[in-house]
Amino acid sequence: MTGAKYLAQIILVGAQVVGRAFMRALRQEFAASQAAADARGRAERPQSAAASRIIGISLQEAQQILNVSNLNPEEIQKNYDHLFKVNDKSVGGSFYLQSKVVRAKERLDEELRIQAKGDKEKGRKAET
Repeated sequence: MTGAKYLAQIILVGAQVVGRAFMRALRQEFAASQAAADARGRAERPQSAAASRIIGISLQEAQQILNVSNLNPEEIQKNYDHLFKVNDKSVGGSFYLQSKVVRAKERLDEELRIQAKGDKEKGRKAET
């Protein structure tokens, strides 16, 4: 009878130790995730970050998908046309990849629009 009592206490204490360790690890992971999200938010301009959330793809990811290193509209369009055509279902492509290409193009077009708007506003401020 006493042995069962000790065994139950050992199991209970062990479960508490494991539970505390799990909660501590969970809190640390959450804090690291928050820090990474904050760092990403500071790295992007507010409008650019909003565009990433709305379209669901980051600027960097869009550049990787379309294989462009800078925001050159002609290069973006050329790579988009090629990748869209290559991934067409009628030639054995993947609708999933084709939709990724379309989303990447939308994101880069939005970034170009944001930059043009920012340049326009800077021009107005310089005139006054």
